[in-house]
Amino acid sequence: MAFETIGLILVIAVVLLVIFLRQIDQYERGILFTMGRYSRTINPGWRIVIPLFQGLKKIDIRTKAVDVPDQEAITRDNIPVHINAVIYYKILDPAKAVLEIENYYYATSQLAQTTMRNMVGEYTLDQLLQDRHSVADKIKTAVDDMTDDWGIDVLSVELKDVVLPESLKRTIAKVAEAEREKKSVIISSEGELAAAENVSKAAAMLSAQPGALHLRTLQSINDLSSDQSNTTVWMIPVEALRALEAIGKHFGDKK
Repeated sequence: MAFETIGLILVIAVVLLVIFLRQIDQYERGILFTMGRYSRTINPGWRIVIPLFQGLKKIDIRTKAVDVPDQEAITRDNIPVHINAVIYYKILDPAKAVLEIENYYYATSQLAQTTMRNMVGEYTLDQLLQDRHSVADKIKTAVDDMTDDWGIDVLSVELKDVVLPESLKRTIAKVAEAEREKKSVIISSEGELAAAENVSKAAAMLSAQPGALHLRTLQSINDLSSDQSNTTVWMIPVEALRALEAIGKHFGDKK
């Protein structure tokens, strides 16, 4: 009879433990309510919770990623863009996350969307595309300040993509192409100017020395004749004509 009593007591104890015992994992914290009032925050482990009188709500304190959906915003220079982002945050105070806000996950997502649209309106399109990290840091600071009362710490905000309208993409491509053509024309004109200056200097040097232009002509003919595929048309240089004229005049005077 004694063994039956002990066995019954053990069975009742096991049943009560199953009913009363709650496990809180390492990555969780428990918010204990006693008769509807907040009692304390419970650390990981096995804890006894009395049904009807007490309630336990588990809060995951691991870092969470909130994917902010595409938002249409207007930049400061009145250009419509679609922008999306991801926010990383974690809960520092589980009690505040339960007591101060109904659904902290949904609230953080909505707050991020609103803040992102407002922040984009403070930048021009060029600033948004060139300094994306600065825009993300400003959004992160604003969201973090507003979620402090919820016990949430925003770790990072990353802008994933900035989508431009197709018409604007074509316009930007035309501007970039025109800019490249402008640089090409400038470089080509600078090369022509340098070449003209060098040719002018060479012409001045050749004209200053008698016979130098004739020697240069012969050198050019020699360069052309080195390639057998070229057909060279011989033209008598001015210096040669003058030389022949002088020779003819000399012999004519002797006669």
